[in-house]
Amino acid sequence: MHFLLPESIELDCMRYCVVYDSRTDSLDGDGQAIQCAKVMSQVTRLPVRVLKGGYEEFSGYYHFFRSQKVFWMPQEIDDFRPYPIEIIPGLLFLGDLQQASNIHIQKDLKIKSHVNVSLEPTNLALPSGQEFHIPVPDSCDSDLLQFFPNACKFIDSHMATNCAVLVFSKLGISRSSALLIAYLIHYRKCTLQEAWNHILKCKTNMRPNRGFVKLLSEWEKAILGHQLTEVTDPTF
Repeated sequence: MHFLLPESIELDCMRYCVVYDSRTDSLDGDGQAIQCAKVMSQVTRLPVRVLKGGYEEFSGYYHFFRSQKVFWMPQEIDDFRPYPIEIIPGLLFLGDLQQASNIHIQKDLKIKSHVNVSLEPTNLALPSGQEFHIPVPDSCDSDLLQFFPNACKFIDSHMATNCAVLVFSKLGISRSSALLIAYLIHYRKCTLQEAWNHILKCKTNMRPNRGFVKLLSEWEKAILGHQLTEVTDPTF
């Protein structure tokens, strides 16, 4: 089987290479998309991703990303604005203040509710009951723990009606990721380590401050009855 690959110099200018076909039903088999990805990985040191479900499924969920263009100039790629990170497909997202203030992003992702974990307000006027504001600074002394129960109730109530929720802080790295880790512990009854790994997989630069990590450990004990994650580990 032969594949037509871009020149290696073109691959060098990309952050990610995405491989898709009409429909990739499984990532465990030896389909054409899998084989193509293997070949591409041999000619570039950059990450190669296979789009599960292929272009057909992807475009069904994210039609606003579709394009007929086959070649992009570097400036066009630089002008792309990243979207919030999907934590629970179609229902729960992690983002920053700029994304939360972008009406086009809200429309594209069908986001109706916000959990704002920052001191700054957005420039969007949401209807009453659609925003939960947690006005705390990104400080190791901030008592984010006291807001966990009501924030989880807010997210639960909106997701129960298939209403997408965006959780965000100013940069989308510390406060918002801490809150989402707390929510996953509550929602999935999973350990802090498991929730941490899930958020880290979705957003590789997430990093709650040390104070928030200690609060998450207390939350894990409150929800699960035991402290199951050793937060003195350097990975936290």
